[in-house]
Amino acid sequence: MCHPKAQPHALVQTIRSTHTKAEHLRKHIMPDSIRILIAEDHHIVRQGFIALLRTVEGFSVVAEASNGDQALALFRQHHPDIVLMDLRMPSSGPGASALQGGVETITAIRAEFPEARIIVLTTFDGDEDIFRAIQAGARGYLLKGMNADELIDAIQTVHRGRTRIPAAVAERLAERLSGNALTDRETEVLRNIVAGKSNKEIGATLFISEATVKTHINNLLSKLGVTDRTQAATMALQRGIVHLD
Repeated sequence: MCHPKAQPHALVQTIRSTHTKAEHLRKHIMPDSIRILIAEDHHIVRQGFIALLRTVEGFSVVAEASNGDQALALFRQHHPDIVLMDLRMPSSGPGASALQGGVETITAIRAEFPEARIIVLTTFDGDEDIFRAIQAGARGYLLKGMNADELIDAIQTVHRGRTRIPAAVAERLAERLSGNALTDRETEVLRNIVAGKSNKEIGATLFISEATVKTHINNLLSKLGVTDRTQAATMALQRGIVHLD
């Protein structure tokens, strides 16, 4: 005797039941799974990270964000163990709170969740970028050209409560901390030098005298260890003190 075909609603209920059981197993049978939030504005790059991490046993990607505001909202919702954060994400657009990039987002997340464990991902290796990210509370720093093993090791290391900063990066950070940092005004002057402005134009832009501009330039040249404006502009871009938008 033939059995009647299962009704469509019964199949749907079976699928839902199976999904619910799988979620239960994921949450309760595997409590040691490292739950990860990926914050990266480039869709293809973000999907690449997700595809890779989902192949690693013990890793679970719980959310993905394309800008700072989404990252903060999703952190509040999911409370992930690890955040992989693009250092230079865009704002979320007009009308939103518009967190400007990774550093500001790290600062916002850590202000609400001091124990948040964040790893910075970037294509840039300027030491000023690194310094700002670490100062904001990032516990790890990786260039996007790293291999899969480096990424996995970084996630596991930071999850254990340790920092993961490459030796070469740590050395540059030590130099940055031991040296004389540029003041806000010196940084503004340097930004204008990179933009190609003359001393007179810089003075007009910042509402200071040309003599004061020269004083700031002499100070920043000394701090950067260079001898002229061209070298200062090159150094500013290499170290990430100034970015070309």
